[in-house]
Parts: sequence; C-alpha cells; structure tokens
Amino acid sequence: MRIKSVQAWWIRVPIEAARQHRSDFGQVTTFDAAILRIETDDGLVGWGEGKNAAGSAGSYGALVHMLNHEVGPQLIGRDPADIGVIWEMLYNGVRHDSAARGGHAMPQLARRGMSIAAISAVDIALWDILGKSLGVPVWRLLGGRKLDRMPAYASGGWAAADAIGEQLKSYIAKGGFKALKMRVGAMDGAAHISATRVRAARQALGPDVELMVDAHGTYTVAEAKRFIHLVNDLDLAWFEEPIIADDKPGMAEVRASGAVPIATGESEATRYAFRDLAVLKAADIFQPDPAFCGGISEAMKIGTIASAFNLRFAPHLWAGAPCFFAGLHVCAASPSSFTVEYSLGANPMIHDLVEETVEARDGMIAIPEKPGLGFTISERFLEAHAQRG
Repeated sequence: MRIKSVQAWWIRVPIEAARQHRSDFGQVTTFDAAILRIETDDGLVGWGEGKNAAGSAGSYGALVHMLNHEVGPQLIGRDPADIGVIWEMLYNGVRHDSAARGGHAMPQLARRGMSIAAISAVDIALWDILGKSLGVPVWRLLGGRKLDRMPAYASGGWAAADAIGEQLKSYIAKGGFKALKMRVGAMDGAAHISATRVRAARQALGPDVELMVDAHGTYTVAEAKRFIHLVNDLDLAWFEEPIIADDKPGMAEVRASGAVPIATGESEATRYAFRDLAVLKAADIFQPDPAFCGGISEAMKIGTIASAFNLRFAPHLWAGAPCFFAGLHVCAASPSSFTVEYSLGANPMIHDLVEETVEARDGMIAIPEKPGLGFTISERFLEAHAQRG
C-alpha cells in the first residue's frame, strides 16, 4: 500500500447571523479549517485537519498551499503505515536522514506554527488510513479504549452577567452536561467585569455543576492574578489560557498565585513545549489541539508527559470533524485524560461536514466504533464550501 494522492482545501462555512457570537476574536461569522484528503493506491482514503488561525475563523490559504505544494509531494509513493517515520521526516526536513541515523532531532528552522499544523493534518489522516486498512478504530492502535463513553463539557459562554446563567443552563438542557466553560478576559475589559460574569454564572448554576473559564491568553500576569483573587471562592474547575502562551514563566507565576487549576496548551506545538510547561510547573491540565500540536502521534506523547508529571489531559477540540474525532480516540487511549470539549457555539465543521450525528447525551460522548477515525466526510458539503484560488 502506497500513498497515491494528497489534496487539501480551505473550507470556509458561513455561520447564520442568529448563531454568531462575539468574543476577543471579534464577531465570528465563519468557521474555517484546512481539510486534508490522502488516498492510497488501493483506494483507502484518510482525512486530516490542520489549524493555524485563532478561534474558528481565519485565513488558511498559506497552510493549504503548503500541504498541496510542499508537503504533499513528499508523501507520494510512501507507505502510509510509516506514521512516525513520516512525522520525523517532515519535522527534520532535509536533515531527516541524519536525524534518523543519529537518534536525535535536527529540525528545520520553521519547526513550529504552520509547519506543525501541516504535519498535524498529515498525521491525523495517516492514522485514519491505518485504522481502515486493519479494520479497527484508531483507539485500538493507540493501546485500547479505557471507556466507551467519555465525560464531556459544554464549551461556550459569551453572554453578559445578566444572561450568562440562562445561556449556560441552556447547554445543560441540550446535552445533560455536568461541566460548562465560559469565556472571560479581553472581551470584557477589566478583570472585575469578567469576575462579575463568573459570579453570576456560579449563582445560577449552583455548586454541583463544574465551571471552567477561558481567557484565550488575553490577560497580563497581573490581571490574571487579580482575576484569580476575585473568583477564589467560586470553586472553578480550571482557568484556561490566562496569559499569552509564549510567557511560560509568567504562566507558572499565575499558577503559583492561587488555588485555581491552570489549563493551557491549545496554542502550543510539539512535546517540547509541553515538557517546558511541566518542568516550569506552569500548568495543571494540558490541552493540546491535535490539528496544531502535531497530530495524534504528538498528542499521545504529550499525554504521556502529563501522566509522568501527575498532571491531567483535556485536548482542545473546538475544531472540525477530523480534529474532533482524533481527540476522541486520543482521550479514549490516554491514561491522564478525563474530559472532552464539546463546542456549543455554531460548529458546522463538526455537524455538517460528516454524515454521522455527533451529539452529547447525559453529558457523555460516545467513542467511535468504526474503523479509522470513525466518520464519513460529506464530500458534497466539502465541495460546496471549498475556497477557490
């Protein structure tokens, strides 16, 4: 079995006005992703996804060009089952032979960001092919499934203080969730405004619902510490991305300033970044995004680091179907995983891009049983929303 073709598209799906929300990313009017299709010479097709933009909207032209014209040609004729070898080849670039012989990484200069996003898309698609070729779900290849359903949390929460309680309670009604996440940070301005919204949410939900907050990295260290002080009595399950991901010592300072667990990682790529977070004691919960961190292969390595440092693992899954399903398989196989992110904003890239129904019941998400990643792409939907040019 050999790789015959590689094709990527920038998929942009408009979001109807009534379902749009506003956050620090602005008004979200589209859902965008780079979707990758890899086909083998015996007709098997694997689907992957790469991410390089903030939130669910942004420009994917450069990433798609990279996949089609730089990465794709390197894959033609290769055995798709050589997943780890291909990962290292793409990561190390022209020195990949030397790195393989030497037993240590010699990565290309562009070893983060878009390069890893492209590798992520390839890696996810190759795991999909391997599972399909063997007739088993990907979680079986990753070591097995610890649960057939994973606890999930509803991810959303943009409303003002006078409406946030009802917004979050509507999530419970939709999927029986026992854990909810709301947005805070720059979208509110001052930390005390965010704290007022969180206090209103906790009062509306009562003490028995887990409540998380996400600042999208928009606070300074001082603001994040101030926010923790203001919400210290609200029993938050975690404070996500309090400050910019590039300031890991600052993240450690925030974590040390209070008792609220710190979650971070959606803006981080590769095991090396998460090693640094662990060594600096900067986080309690790792949140790699499979479509950005390096794919399924790298997400599993990051989960191992979390386990080794007695941390927990909750991948960032505000994404399209290939990334979301990849996250389900990773969570199913990872000892340190404990919850799955389920977006309650408009997400056509999960619900309309695939033929299957993706839903939460009683606050749980079923782990796929079908071979590969376990979904069927709606090629008609993909064709309708692929960007030209």
